[in-house]
Amino acid sequence: MSEPTLNADPAELAKFSELAHRWWDTESEFRPLHEINPLRLGWIESQAPLVGKRVLDVGCGGGILADSMARKGAQVTGIDLSSKALRVAQLHALEAGTPNIGYREISAEALAAESPATYDVVTCMEMLEHVPDPASVVRACATLVRPGGWVFFSTINRNAKSFLFAIVGAEYVLNLLPRGTHEYLKFLRPSELAHACRSAGLHLQQTRGMEYNPLTRRYGLSSDTSVNYLVATRRN
Repeated sequence: MSEPTLNADPAELAKFSELAHRWWDTESEFRPLHEINPLRLGWIESQAPLVGKRVLDVGCGGGILADSMARKGAQVTGIDLSSKALRVAQLHALEAGTPNIGYREISAEALAAESPATYDVVTCMEMLEHVPDPASVVRACATLVRPGGWVFFSTINRNAKSFLFAIVGAEYVLNLLPRGTHEYLKFLRPSELAHACRSAGLHLQQTRGMEYNPLTRRYGLSSDTSVNYLVATRRN
């Protein structure tokens, strides 16, 4: 019997592994993640208060969001397929004394088979645009959350504006991200993500856009989902 195909792009894993040691440097390539994290965290908390909740962060990388959710009182597990990023996350949690947090090197699909309906909240942020089969990750997240629980996604729309802003602007003009961070054809339209969610048994609750103002160098949430956007869903 053949092994199931791993839903991961080796080139993507290698790309983020190379930068792993810089995850917690707020002036590094990961500066945008540090700057948007309070927005993401506040948005999640506004719909699903985290105190005492069992939370899973899928594609946690170096643990920026996972760590902040644990500090809000959640019991957090972060999963990723980059060994280097996970080691950085574990080391940071140890050095910072972050309570109630743990990390595992496992795919969302494998964990879903192992621990279905286990978590109150599942987050999958800035990850779907980096995998070969995003719908498979959505299905796994839906399986992992308990009935009535919340699943949060964030990703990038696919259109001319997002190509201009998220790739040309962010990677080549403003140098907010390393060149080659994103591939346009892997971006997901909100309608495509909504379809994947509905097919997985997740019901859309709210969609928000996230914008960057290059003059003030600040991020903010808005109703404009034409580039970066966030989706809140619940499982029945």
